[in-house]
Amino acid sequence: MFPTGEGSIRLFRVGGIQVYLHWSWFLVAVFELTTRREVYGSLAWNAAEYLALFGIVLLHEFGHALACRSVGGRAEQIVLWPLGGVAYVQPPERPGAVLWSIAAGPLVNVVLFTVLTAWSVFVWPDLESVPREWWLFWRSLWIINVVLLVFNLLPIYPLDGGQILRALLWFALGRARSLQVAAGIGLVGTALLALGAIWLRSVWAGLVVAFIGLNCWAGWKHARWLMQMERENAWLRVETSRD
Repeated sequence: MFPTGEGSIRLFRVGGIQVYLHWSWFLVAVFELTTRREVYGSLAWNAAEYLALFGIVLLHEFGHALACRSVGGRAEQIVLWPLGGVAYVQPPERPGAVLWSIAAGPLVNVVLFTVLTAWSVFVWPDLESVPREWWLFWRSLWIINVVLLVFNLLPIYPLDGGQILRALLWFALGRARSLQVAAGIGLVGTALLALGAIWLRSVWAGLVVAFIGLNCWAGWKHARWLMQMERENAWLRVETSRD
């Protein structure tokens, strides 16, 4: 349910991590640039803002990938697409390793928040001396980063917040049960997000909620499968001990 590098454009490779751009990114780019044309005096600023959005997303995904590698996991691919980015990470099957691999992404946004805020406070304290387009662009970056940080930390699986919750529960409940609980909470959260999308009458928000909901349901089914495997393995161990 996540985009893959297949059929996507290869952008560059850093430290063994290949970055792809999904073809649908361009369709949404055209829509976004035309709908926000009145914000800046030049369309070039709209393009810069859209590229900066995905620059922030890319840094976030590299946070996941590099953290995963630091604990001995695999991370070889990042795909950028209209709904954000996906870092394909395979951390070791340990709650601590999974927790660090997921938490590192939002931590990147925390660092960016600190840098952007410090620049606004100490470098540009007098906004009258700053060109209007530069200030609008910087403010947009600050808002984008904060929105991405807050949204990603919602405890709704498969968002980072939901996966962090799952990793924390893993310490006490185990691999399968923690995923089931996190996915169950995520399904409730998805329903609330759907109500919000209906209230906003936003097609874009509806697409985001649908994507989250489908992946949350997939997580729930995977948890059921893991629990079934655990029961079968426990039964096999009992039978083996009897023999």
